[in-house]
Amino acid sequence: MTGSTGRIGTELLNALDGQGADVRALTRSPETAQFPAGVTAVKGDLSDIDSVHAALDGVSTLFLLTPNVADELTQAMLALNAARDAGVKGAGVKGIVYLSVFPGEAFANLPHFSSKVTVERMIAAEDLPVTILRPAYFIQNDLQQKDALLGGGVYAMPIGGKGISMIDVRDIAEAAAKELLRRERASGPLPPETYTLAGPDALTGDSVASLWSAALGRPIHYAGDDLTQLEQALKTFAPAWLVYDMLLMMRRYQADGAVASDADIARLTDLLGHAPRSYRDFATAAAAGWAKG
Repeated sequence: MTGSTGRIGTELLNALDGQGADVRALTRSPETAQFPAGVTAVKGDLSDIDSVHAALDGVSTLFLLTPNVADELTQAMLALNAARDAGVKGAGVKGIVYLSVFPGEAFANLPHFSSKVTVERMIAAEDLPVTILRPAYFIQNDLQQKDALLGGGVYAMPIGGKGISMIDVRDIAEAAAKELLRRERASGPLPPETYTLAGPDALTGDSVASLWSAALGRPIHYAGDDLTQLEQALKTFAPAWLVYDMLLMMRRYQADGAVASDADIARLTDLLGHAPRSYRDFATAAAAGWAKG
C-alpha cells in the first residue's frame, strides 16, 4: 500500500499498525520520516510520475490522498492511471481507496472540490476498483483555534449558521484502513463503493462556541461570519490562490451549509462499527490537553 503522508496519512498508518499488512508510505523525506514499526518509507512525490511508478512496483492496494496544490487534479489522475497500468500488467494494484470531499458536486465553484469531482468521474468512466471516501470539514482543523479560544474567548472560524457535519480525522483514517484491508484481502478486484464521511452533528458557529464554553468552563462567543480575519491569517503561510479557494469554501458553508443525511451517518456507522466521533468529545479532550500544558 502506498499513498501520501500528512495528518490523514499519519492517522491511517496508526490505524493499519498491527493489522498484518505490508505497508509502504510515500514521502519526500524518508530519512526523517517517523512511521510505525513495519512501515517502509518510500521516497517520492505525486508530482513526480517516475517516483510514483517506482513506488507502485509490487503494490496491490493503494490509498490516494492528493494535497491542496495547484496541480492537484493532474497528480491524482496520473497516480490513478499509473495504478491502473500496474494492475493491467498482472500482479499489480487490485484495489484503491481515494480521498475525495463532501459535498463535491454541490460546491462546483471551488477548485479543490471540483478537481476531486473530476477524479471521481474518471474513476467511474474507467471502472476502477475504488472506494471513494468523501470527508466533510475536518474537526481537527479547529485545533488552530487554540489561541483565539484561550486568549480571546472567541471561536473565530467563520463557518456560518447553516450547519456543517464535521468529521474527526481518526474516523477518516479508520474508514480508509477498513476499506484498504477489505480490498487487500479479497481474491481480486471488488466493485466500487462510495461513503460520505461526516460527523453526527450539524455544527454552526454558535453551537461550536457553546461546546467550547462547556469544554473550557468559560464563556466562548462566535466571532461572526466576516472573512477578513481568516483571509489575513491564511495569507501568512498560504499562496494567494489557495487563500482565495479557502475563502470561497467558507462563503459556500455560510450560504448553503454542508450537512450529511441520516442515511450517510448510518452507513458510516456500519462501516466503522461505532458512531462517528462527536465535536463535543473532541473539544472536551482538547481542552483537557491544553489544561495540562
